Amino acid sequence: MAETNMNMDDEFNVDDLELEEEDNSDDVKSEKDVVVLSKSKFVLIKKLLENAKENNERMINLLSGISGVGDLSKIAISQLVDDGFSKKSDDDHDGEGKIVEGVFDGENMIGPDGKQYSIPANYASKSKLVEGDILKLTITPTGTFVYKQIGPIDRKRVVGTLEQGGGGSFIVNADGLKLKVLTASVTYFRGTVGDEVVVLVPKTGDSKWAAVDNIVRN
Repeated sequence: MAETNMNMDDEFNVDDLELEEEDNSDDVKSEKDVVVLSKSKFVLIKKLLENAKENNERMINLLSGISGVGDLSKIAISQLVDDGFSKKSDDDHDGEGKIVEGVFDGENMIGPDGKQYSIPANYASKSKLVEGDILKLTITPTGTFVYKQIGPIDRKRVVGTLEQGGGGSFIVNADGLKLKVLTASVTYFRGTVGDEVVVLVPKTGDSKWAAVDNIVRN
């Protein structure tokens, strides 16, 4: 009998060890499963969540306004449609074309699917788009891209000196911080190397790009 008890104890000890090993492996897995988001994607996700919250509030208001309905769970789909309770997806195709929302990364717009959409440098310069701004792109049936700024990020002004970058590009040196600027912006203001430049950057966080607000020529 003593020998039998010893074997049972051994089995319990082995099981306990196996459980500890599984727990440790889970700990290691949890440390490795870390998702790192770029700033542009973080801003876009935040904006999309805000839009979702706003849409939910609109849904509740619309449902509350339906007369003669005691139990909201028994509302007919046709009743919702008749009350104007319908919303097209941003990726839907209609008479105006395909609509995509994205975030400006300093040169292009990055869509929710990670795709890059080119933005005319002249439009970005004249609109003074700042890295992190939310844009809406309408792709017409003829293939024309029409952009609209729908969510400007909070920004601040920074003063620096215009310097020459690689490949004919320009940068603004603001107290040692090297900020890329669109060549079209410098050309528009007829800036030259050494000029004092006033640029717009996100109010919080770091950015690689800046929008030229004005240039003081020496």
